[in-house]
Order: sequence, then structure tokens, then C-alpha cells
Amino acid sequence: MLTGKGPKDGLKRRFSSEFYSKYLPNGEKHHRDWLVYSKDLDKVFCFCCKLFKNKPLPSQLAHDGLRDWGHLAFSLKTHERSPEHVNNIFIWVDLRLRLEGNQVIDKVLQHQISKETKHWRKVLRRLFAIVKYLAKQSLAFRGNNERIYEESNGNFMALVEMVAEWDSTLKEHIRRKKNHEIQYHYLSHKVQNELIKAVAYEIKGSILQKIKEAKYFSVILDCTPDVSKQEQMTLILRCVDVSTIPINVHEYFVEFLVVNDTTGQGLFEELQNVLHHLDLDIDNVRGQAYDNGSNMKGKHKGVQRKLLDINPRAFYTPCGSHSLNLTLSDVAKCCDKADLFFGVVQRIYTLFAYSTKRWKILTDNISEKGFTLKSLSTTRWESRIDSVKAIVTQAHEIREALLDLAENETNSSIKSQATCLAEDELGKYEFIVGMVIWYHILTKVNIVSKELQSENMRIDVAMDSVHALIAFFKEYREVGFEKALNCAKEIAAELEIDPVFSELKKKRRVRKKKHFDEISTAEIAIESTEPVHEESAEESFRIHYFVYIIDQAIGSLERRFEQYKQYEENFGFLFTA
Repeated sequence: MLTGKGPKDGLKRRFSSEFYSKYLPNGEKHHRDWLVYSKDLDKVFCFCCKLFKNKPLPSQLAHDGLRDWGHLAFSLKTHERSPEHVNNIFIWVDLRLRLEGNQVIDKVLQHQISKETKHWRKVLRRLFAIVKYLAKQSLAFRGNNERIYEESNGNFMALVEMVAEWDSTLKEHIRRKKNHEIQYHYLSHKVQNELIKAVAYEIKGSILQKIKEAKYFSVILDCTPDVSKQEQMTLILRCVDVSTIPINVHEYFVEFLVVNDTTGQGLFEELQNVLHHLDLDIDNVRGQAYDNGSNMKGKHKGVQRKLLDINPRAFYTPCGSHSLNLTLSDVAKCCDKADLFFGVVQRIYTLFAYSTKRWKILTDNISEKGFTLKSLSTTRWESRIDSVKAIVTQAHEIREALLDLAENETNSSIKSQATCLAEDELGKYEFIVGMVIWYHILTKVNIVSKELQSENMRIDVAMDSVHALIAFFKEYREVGFEKALNCAKEIAAELEIDPVFSELKKKRRVRKKKHFDEISTAEIAIESTEPVHEESAEESFRIHYFVYIIDQAIGSLERRFEQYKQYEENFGFLFTA
């Protein structure tokens, strides 16, 4: 219905919304609800006469419409007084009343349509519920076939069958499908994918709405290859959720991004494209967090540098837990003895784990409440505490299991490995001291790592934890070796081995072959007068192993958490105000 005025014609006349009403002789205002104006045609029509006329009428209102604005008032008054118009008005009013009262001739058909509509809505609600359950539990949908009540038809079909056992709606739906009463049953893999996409679309829309309401957000990226060897980048957005009381900070997984160019420039372009696709302004980014890879954290060509060049307010923060992992990796790789120690730990696990018979020998020697051996994690270094703890707390039992294996094993290779691990590794005091040192280090680092991964961690608390860890290493450097020796002596007594370091093997001095006349008297004098300082085996272990790895840990922590320290200085007042 036009509420204003229509366009002017050649005589500067036009339709006005005032024609929708007429005034009776007694002054009452009456609405012409049968009058319809078409903006496209710029004409008026009589709605009821155009629909219900049973013969041609003289008025253009019932046919092609009327545009004579100068005589429109007279034409409307003449038309509404005609018997044909009055009769059509009666037909229209009667039909409207019967439609409102559901008393029309197709009442049964309308009832059936309404019933079917409700049935399909109920079916779709149950299918959506099944889709949400499987997606939330990260379960596969399909099996080897898509036929109902057949073997290996997948989790989706299995849940449909289960719900149909007590739900009348799905039971009726399956009956119709089996009897071929319906062609479209919404159980195929294509429909499953459509339902998944529909749920994902709604969830992503809800997330983006919260981010846009908050306006400012942070970006978290991480890359990893999937099982098909395709590099995938995870996009996570972090923002303040203003829709909750109290207001909270939340992180939302948005999507996986397939990347072919893993350079800093390639990853940054992918980030730009996805933010544009999500209708998010890159200028509203206030934080970026990645791992410590050079393509991410690079000061010149990394993703964080590319984003800072466009938006200087997008502060970069490296992953704290990943920085701790790299610290432990730095410490382990800086010393051959540390690297060999973890190799021995993995060899002990592998020797028992690769055979059920050998694993049974292990479990027979350790108590029921004891710790089972764990494989070393290649990425989460702090989790190696579980692997070391199982050996430290059960060194005697594991050594007995190795000796038992060496005695009963028929395979000479396995027998040799078990004997070597029991006598040359667990049977050496040096290995036990190193094991205790790493147990103390990993225990402390694991505690800090879990604190950094807590959901509501603040930067000031994180830096306090890091400072406390550095202080621990500095104190441990001074008194830790004696503590480690005391613990190692207890374990050595239990293993019945002497708590004495093996004597150092003297390195053969390599001399360059010279002719008899090339040896000068000065060199002979220096060699004869040069003082010889020989370190004890224990002192050598302390200086070249213990002190060395502790110094590496302190230096790596201070270097890798330098960025956190800077942010604490800039924003620390927010947490102390």
C-alpha cells in the first residue's frame, strides 16, 4: 500500500494515499481496503472485482487498471456503488471469514499439508540433533554403506536406528522409507554434509557476530600437516564477549585454512584473505599469537612483522608453553650426555612396549599402583616428566625387569639390549645422577607449563611464574647438585651399585708428526713447565654437564620470554591498579 504520493503524469497529477479513504455523509471515515495501487504500473485496481468477477465490467478498475487521476474520485465513487462490486465484496468477505475459520472446501487438504509440515520439521530436528552430537564428539558419520538396518552403515545411521526404537517420529519416517512411500528421506551422505554445513554456518555466524560487537580481536595461528600430508593452518580468534554477564574473554576456533605457501609472506596473505572473507577489519586486530617458527616470529619476514607493518597496534606474543618446550629442547641438545640420556629412556620403553610378552615381564615386576613406562613426546618436552618419573621412582623394579628379560629371552639381540640397559645404563651411578637432575628440572618446568596454559592466565601472573622458574634454576645451580647426589645415592643403594662416578678416560694426545729438527727447545720447556690440572670424575660431571645445562636453561628462558617482559612493563599497571 502506498503511504505517500505516486509519480506525476504529464498534467502534473498523481495518485495520493488519500484515495484509500472516503468520508460518509455523517462525517465518518471509511477505509477502502479493496483498493490497490501498483507502483510498477502506476495504476489502481479493485482487488475483489479483479479476482471474483464472473463477467466483464465497465470499470477499468476490474481489468487493466485506472490512471485517470483527475477523475479518480468520481470513478471510485461510481464503482463502489455498482451491484457487481457489492456482490464481489460479499464474496471476498465471506471467503476471508471462512479462511480465518478454516472452513474452506480444501480444509482436509490444508490439514494434511500442515500435518506433513510438522512431521518433516520434527524429523529435521532429530537429524540436526544427531549431527550436533557426532560433531561435538568428533565421531565419523558414514560407514561402508548408507542403508538402514545393515551392518557397517556408520554412526549416523546407527543413531537414527537407535532413536527410532523409542521415537515415533523417526520410526514413522523409516517405515515410509522402507515402504517406498517417500522419495526424499534426508539420510544420504549429501544431506548429511548439508546439515553439517548448515550447523557450521550458524555457529560461525554467531561467533562473528560476537567479534563484531566487541570490535577488537586477536589472531592465533598454528600450522600442522594432516594425514594426507596437506599443510593446514588453524585460525582462532580471541575477543571480549560483551554478551555475557560478567564480561569474559573467549577464544573461538573459526576454520582450517589449506596453505601451499608456508613462507611468512604466503601465510600473511592467507590471513588477509580470510579476514576479508569474514568481513573483519584487519585494522581492528589488537594481538597476534603464533609459535616460535621463523616464518611466524621472524623480525623481518615473519607473519608478525608483516602484520605490524600494516597495523602497529597488533602486538605479537609468542606461545608461552611452546617457548618452554623450546627451552627444554635447547637444554637437551646443548649437551651430548643429555641427548644420550633421553635416548636410553626411549630405548627402555621401546624394548618392553614392542612385545606383549616383554610388557608382561615389566608389569609383573612393578606394583599394581606403579607408573607404567611412557614413550617420549617429540613435541611436548615438559610431558617427558611422565617418562622420566616412571624410571626414577621404580629404578629397582625396572632394572629387575631388564635382568629378568635378559635371562629368559631367547633372541640374542633383545638379550643383549636388556643386559646393556640394566648393567651399562641403569647400573651406572652417572646415569642415575643425570636422571635425578632431569627429574627435578622437568617437574618444575611441567608445573609452570600447566600454569601458562590455564584458561584465565594473565601476563603479570605468567611473568611471575617465569621469573620464579628462572630463580629456581639459579638456586638449583648452587645447591641442586648436592640434592641430586643425595637422591641418587638412595637409588644407588637400592640398586646395590657403588655411588661413585666412573673414572674419566684419558684422551690420547694427538701429536703432529714432525722431523727431529722441528722440535724446538722452547716447546720442550713449555711442556715440561706446564702445570697439569686433573679434574675428578664428579667435578667434571658437575661442570661440564650439570652447570652447563642449567646455564643454558637460564639463558634460553631469559631470551625467549624477553617479549613477555616488555609487555609486562607496558601493560602491567592494568593488573595492579
